[in-house]
Amino acid sequence: MTIFPPDPNLMALRVRLGQLRNERGWSFDELAGRSGLSRRTLIDLEHGRTTGTISTWHALAHAFAVPLDELLNSLCEGHTPSGSGES
Repeated sequence: MTIFPPDPNLMALRVRLGQLRNERGWSFDELAGRSGLSRRTLIDLEHGRTTGTISTWHALAHAFAVPLDELLNSLCEGHTPSGSGES
């Protein structure tokens, strides 16, 4: 029997991106300058038109000065991550 993991909560990840940007009072242009990503990429991420790559999220974690796992934890919002000991 194959057990599939739950779908990642991409909406929660987009919301987290917006929260981090808003908490700092950064515009898309400011975040683009700090992350090295294009303004268009950031807008597309926040509005759900793209999911980005691991390199994209790595750049964002560095721009926000947060660990990558802290940023990506929101993908598991609404379900228990595997390996947590809970079922």
